[in-house]
Parts: sequence; C-alpha cells; structure tokens
Amino acid sequence: MKFDKYYISDAIKKNLKELGFFRPTDIQYKAIPSILKGEDVLAIAQTGTGKTAAFAIPIIDTIHKAKSSKRSDGIKCIVMVPTRELSMQIGEVFAKLAKHTKVKTMDLIGGVDQESQVDRLTAGIDILTTTPGRMFDLINQGFLDVSKVNTFVLDEADHMLDLGFIKDIEYIKNKLKRKHQTLFFSATINKSIKKLAFSQVKSNAIRIQISPEDPVSKNVTHFVMYVEMDDKRFFLEKFIKENPDSKVVVFVRTRVRAERVLKAMERVGIKTISIHGEKEQDLRTDAMKEIKEGRCNILIATDVSARGIDIPDVDYVINYDLPDVTEYYVHRVGRTGRGFNKGEAISFCSEREKPLLDEINEFLNKKIEVINVSKKEYATVLEEQKDLTIDEMIKEQEEWEVDKKKKKKKKRKKK
Repeated sequence: MKFDKYYISDAIKKNLKELGFFRPTDIQYKAIPSILKGEDVLAIAQTGTGKTAAFAIPIIDTIHKAKSSKRSDGIKCIVMVPTRELSMQIGEVFAKLAKHTKVKTMDLIGGVDQESQVDRLTAGIDILTTTPGRMFDLINQGFLDVSKVNTFVLDEADHMLDLGFIKDIEYIKNKLKRKHQTLFFSATINKSIKKLAFSQVKSNAIRIQISPEDPVSKNVTHFVMYVEMDDKRFFLEKFIKENPDSKVVVFVRTRVRAERVLKAMERVGIKTISIHGEKEQDLRTDAMKEIKEGRCNILIATDVSARGIDIPDVDYVINYDLPDVTEYYVHRVGRTGRGFNKGEAISFCSEREKPLLDEINEFLNKKIEVINVSKKEYATVLEEQKDLTIDEMIKEQEEWEVDKKKKKKKKRKKK
C-alpha cells in the first residue's frame, strides 16, 4: 500500500512526495497503524529501514489533526536519544515531515547557547527531540514544561538502556502527568535490555520485530579481511585511493585512534574529517554538515558519536577497528545500504581482534565472508608504503617534540 492510501493528512502526504517517499518500508507499514491508534510500541528493525519516519509520520499526523491553528499550547511529544548528532538528525526528519502542517518541532541539545533555546520553547513547541542532559537542565530551571506530553519516544532504545539511562527514563516518565503513549525503537536488543524496555511500556504493547534472523540489512554486503594492527592505515589508504569518488565512513575504537587515523590519511593527501565525544559541539556539527553536503567524503568516527546517524549515499563502511560490543557491528555497517540503496562494509581484523570477530559471527548466526589477501598482495601494499613510513616516523617525532615543548611552556606560565 502506498502512502497516498493512508488515512493521514494531505499535508504530510505532500511532504512525503517531496522527499521521494511513496511506499512505506516494512517497519513503517507495521508501526504506523498501531501508533495512530495510540498503542504502546516496542519495535526492533534493521538500521537504515526507516525507523524514524515510522514514528514521526503518525505523531505529526495526530498532533496536526488535533490543532485548530499553528499556535502551540504545550509540548505534546518528546523524542529522547543518546547523542546530539542523532537528536539533530531526527529533528531534521520531523521538521521536513511537518513542513506543511500546523506542527512546530524543535531540537534541544547541549553544547550550544541555552538562551535561544529557551526563547523558542517560550514561543511554543509541539514536538521536542532531545538528549537527556540539556532537557533535564531546562526542566529543573523551570523553562521546560512536560505536563502536556502525551507521547514519549525512545530511539536507539537498547543503547540508552545499556548506558544506564533507565533512571533518566523513569524520571521523565514520572514527570509526565497525562496518560501517555510510549514508543521504543531500536535496531538490536538483547534479553536483559528487552526486559528493561518492557518494564516501561504497557503490558499490551505492540511488539514488532523485522528480520530477526539477520540483523544486517539485505542491502548491505559485508566482508572481513585479516590485516595486522600496524598495517591497517596502509590498507585504508589503498582502499580510499582506489575509490576516490566514494563516500566512506571509517569506524575506530577510541577518540585517540580517530585523530591518529585522520593525521595518517592527511599525510598522504587524503582529506578527512573526524567526529567523537572530545570535539566541541560546533566542530561536530560542522563535520556532519561537511560530510552530508559532500565537501568531504571520508568521515572517521567512534561508536558513541556516530550511532544512528543518517548520512546520505554512503558507499562504504570500513571497520578500521572491530567494535568491543558485538551489537555495534550492526549499527556500524548500517550506515550504508540505507533505505533502498545498496552498500558495502569491510572490516579489518588483526590477530588480537579475532576473538571479537568470533563474537560478531555468533551474534549474526553466520560467518562474515572473508576476503583472502595473498602474502604477495599483502607485501606489495606494505612495500609501496616503505619510504613513506620512514618519512612519517620522522614527522611524527618532530611533531611530538614540538608538542612537548609547548606543554612545558604552558606549565611554566601556570607556575
């Protein structure tokens, strides 16, 4: 059934058409009717299958039909997520889908000016997408009233619960004075987290699970190749140079690794940007804008910052480091092959990462296909970089010495 046949407002149908959405995905087809009925929903679906629109469409439609004008008398829906980037992304989806309606949306995150946010809240908002920190700050300061909220959404629910946000979730739900609808959406969920999730929804909540046998979308082909830790940068360089026009997201394990890989790529003439929790919010926002607009094609990211982000037309995902948490593998490779697009993911696995690979294979219930690299091919990649490695080592030593001198000067000034 196409969106034209749904009992939703013409304004939303117009927005969907402008965005190129004509037919619902599986998760949208199963979730939208239940949400429109006001039922609690716990939905698990592969990443990149349109989960955000699955709850955004019916929420906007319900609020739009209940309003007689664009004036808002209080927030009706809160969408809570774990990261600022995801909050901004979901906020964008809501804004686009609410474009021709009476519904006002807002994204509320930390790391930016609070005063302008308070002004917007005072002017009236219907739907708020937010991270816990700034939301609780404004509630406690008396700037954010949640007494009229009747829909509470938790996206990336497994991650929120796994990070220990259960008390924050219980806190905000206790603040909701009205009888409310609860929607939990996630790409993966384990038994213990599922139990926590069920404790927050009604006992008759609708449970939707799409493709549980294979958590990786059928649009994504994924492989693994065995590369030693110290050689990974050379294989990454080779891959990027062989695919110069492709958009690539590279996942690393830590913030430090992200910056090291970025510098290694820049030294060989490859423009890259990085995103991780240690960066200021404006720099993170600029990085996302740059990659989305195509001004840079290579993004190096850690799991926490990149979880759930939707970057259009990502051709490849490279797992430079295998994730410590098996579920993160699914979220990583899901950055490509989104919607109806096809994508490819390649993981670099070192000898010491093989236990992590075994855990991922077990989680997926099948082995990831291996790209075999002969000794000759492997040696050729390293040989091509031999002279460059020496130059890099000299440059790194020089940079380290300069940095050390700067730190010493700062210490002297403090004294």
